[in-house]
Amino acid sequence: MFLSRRATQAEYSDAPGRSPAQVARDYRQLARVNRLCFVTDPFQRVLVRWLGRDRCRNLSILDLGAGDGSIGRTMTRWAAQQGWNWRVTNLDVNPMALRLNPGGDNVVGSVLALPFAPESFDAVIASQMTHHLTRDEDVILHFREAWRVTRDALLLNDLHRNPILLGLVWLIVRCARLSPEMRADGMISVRRGWRLSEWQTLAERAGISGARVWLYCGARIILQARKTACGRFPVTLPTQGRGSCFIPEPAGK
Repeated sequence: MFLSRRATQAEYSDAPGRSPAQVARDYRQLARVNRLCFVTDPFQRVLVRWLGRDRCRNLSILDLGAGDGSIGRTMTRWAAQQGWNWRVTNLDVNPMALRLNPGGDNVVGSVLALPFAPESFDAVIASQMTHHLTRDEDVILHFREAWRVTRDALLLNDLHRNPILLGLVWLIVRCARLSPEMRADGMISVRRGWRLSEWQTLAERAGISGARVWLYCGARIILQARKTACGRFPVTLPTQGRGSCFIPEPAGK
């Protein structure tokens, strides 16, 4: 059945041997897509509603697969406008990508073996990074490592593998005037995406206590968990024309 299984085809931008100029061009194009897709939205809205504004006044955050650090820069600027202090550490396996973020707190490393002590950060996040991993065993290790180094919150998101999103991405990558390689990568990304049951199973196998897996605006899957106790938080967020977004209540509450 169409899209019933994850694709294993590698993305062109993940090919080894790409030059610094090619990597920089890829991230310039990706930035256009990210602006169209409001890529930081879950972290600016869900995270704040979930943790509470008082908790969000001072946060250390690890962004996994951060690439050029653009998500961290956007989040830091936005938090500063709220009068908050968010300190984002950007981790990526590609040093050429991190060099596009001069002056940032950048760490070269693998999400499968994070170079940090347990509970080093208030929150660990990742945006559309997990689908770059092919093997279930690697995804489980990635989840386990992310859970190990957070002292409080884990908020990972990726693409929901469905035909509507595939069609939408087909349109977006053309509106954004991407190169043929990047247009192909956009489609591959969706086909390498996830279903809810897949992430729920992997989170359970990773031993993430109380993990919640849910759909955000029908396009992204979110894995959400806390190590600290938290209260009830069913919330319907204002959508600004992007569809209904509901934060589910934690299990057992």
